[in-house]
Amino acid sequence: MRYLITGAASGIGAAVARLAAERSGAAEESSFVLVDRNAERLDELAGELTAQGAHCLPVVADLADAESPSKVVAAAITEFGGLDVVVSNAGAAAIGGLEQLDLEGFERTFAVNTRATWLLAKAAHPALRESRGALVATASISAQFPTPPMGAYSASKAALLMLVRQMALEWGPDGIRCNCVSPGPTDTGLTRAAFGDTASDAARENRAYRTGMIPLRRIGDPTDVAEAVLFLAGPHARQITGVDLPVDGGISLAIMPIAGGVPGYRPEPRPVGT
Repeated sequence: MRYLITGAASGIGAAVARLAAERSGAAEESSFVLVDRNAERLDELAGELTAQGAHCLPVVADLADAESPSKVVAAAITEFGGLDVVVSNAGAAAIGGLEQLDLEGFERTFAVNTRATWLLAKAAHPALRESRGALVATASISAQFPTPPMGAYSASKAALLMLVRQMALEWGPDGIRCNCVSPGPTDTGLTRAAFGDTASDAARENRAYRTGMIPLRRIGDPTDVAEAVLFLAGPHARQITGVDLPVDGGISLAIMPIAGGVPGYRPEPRPVGT
């Protein structure tokens, strides 16, 4: 299998690459184009997978640049002759109330979360059509629920859901399956940054409060999401396209806006009508 994974240096992207390499093992040759802005972590992951027998091409790229997605796909096809799976996982989040966000942060959030997926998929379409491959994009349960103070992020992920459904409809006749996974609270760098220093009493209390709102009572692990990604990308999901698979411990059954969005954020009270 030939994978292209963005946001691959850490978190969910790295978990997808590791799990795919582990599952391939000696039974199947696997190739990975690993894309991220963090060159050091990217090289570390590529070295780890290469030691397991995988073929790796690390590519340092910022997917907010509109030229990057097509260049990344071209590098993948040149190196490995085609693609079987595209995992569009790179993400960005401008934090702040909608009246506080600046244009740069808003546009970068949409460029990475939404536009880059379209440009990657568009460039990869001929290769995926040839291999009858799959695209899986990382959305978020925030796509379904307004999540303060992440209005740009929530909107970009909601747009991503519809974009991938559109791909599924248009490209189904080409044999290309297109799906999303929507993580809930997951133990990634973004979540850890939001919780702050877990050694502090306030951070522990915040984490316990947030975990208590998840029906399964645990913060997700990146491997939980990776399992869902590889299921949707693999042969057991051959009749599944255009879906969004929540991997959230059931928190989307609760009421996210009441949860307060990002831990520690509380909107300032204001008089009605101001």
